[in-house]
Amino acid sequence: MATKDLSRLGFKTLKDKQMTKSTNLGGSFTLPGTSITLNRMGYGAMQLAGPEVWGPPRDVNGAVAVLREAVAAGVNHIDTSDFYGPHVTNQIIKQALHPYVNGLVIVTKVGARRGEDKSWIPALSRQELIDAVHDNLRNLGLDRLDVVNLRVGGVMGPTEGSIENPLAVLAELKRQGLIRHLGLSNVSPEQLAEAQRITEIVCVQNLYNVAHRNDEDFIDELAQQGIAYVPFFPLGGFTPLQSSALDAVAASLQATSMQVALAWLLNRSPNILLIPGTSSLEHLRENLRAATLRLPSKVIADVDSIGRSSARSRT
Repeated sequence: MATKDLSRLGFKTLKDKQMTKSTNLGGSFTLPGTSITLNRMGYGAMQLAGPEVWGPPRDVNGAVAVLREAVAAGVNHIDTSDFYGPHVTNQIIKQALHPYVNGLVIVTKVGARRGEDKSWIPALSRQELIDAVHDNLRNLGLDRLDVVNLRVGGVMGPTEGSIENPLAVLAELKRQGLIRHLGLSNVSPEQLAEAQRITEIVCVQNLYNVAHRNDEDFIDELAQQGIAYVPFFPLGGFTPLQSSALDAVAASLQATSMQVALAWLLNRSPNILLIPGTSSLEHLRENLRAATLRLPSKVIADVDSIGRSSARSRT
């Protein structure tokens, strides 16, 4: 990606800024079989769109400011999709950051589209996937996408079935040079194994947080393979009791619940990469500070107990 003049982002050079900030973003992780090294605290762009992830935000300039500050703070991993908006978040990313600084990695996803009623509709046919890749390229202003995740499964988790046909389309686009690397979203271990018979997989993006831990074993399996795990919905689906317990832990550390939840995820496994999203500069700064939050062993045990109580409540 082309290097740009960063004076308008508030610092002298990207290297200067990264030297002071990158080490405070939870460490780094190199995607398997690649030269891509990502700081573990990234940024998710979904909330840059309007309400219900539809249409433009009320404050486009504010959205631009959030993106520029994230990059200025050393974030080099932005997660997005052209079906956010649709098209809106990618267009804002381009407006804010193009031409992109060296080392900035934009990860997008395909496999869905938005209905006129704001619904989320699977879009896994060959032509839908080809069109989606080209939409991402055009709206981001790129000739090649760094990483594309194939989104399958249900709204919040995987469903059974083969993913061979849609993944084969993306593997073909990768061979054509339109995509550098491929990942998966909302998949099971069995679907990952199927995918790996087709192409290399560098990351998996699934639902996982303090209260929802169906992927405990999956995370460890991916870590053994050196594959990144990117949890979405990092603080959601809590019962009032669980939220109260997390609030109590956060208060003991003079931190917020979100910061504790993010710090716990960073502590959970070194292959976990975070992409918390926000349209607020204040919340962006709060999220980034979570990477510096050190959790004592007792706090980790207390947070673990929140997840165990959640698992018992579902049995």
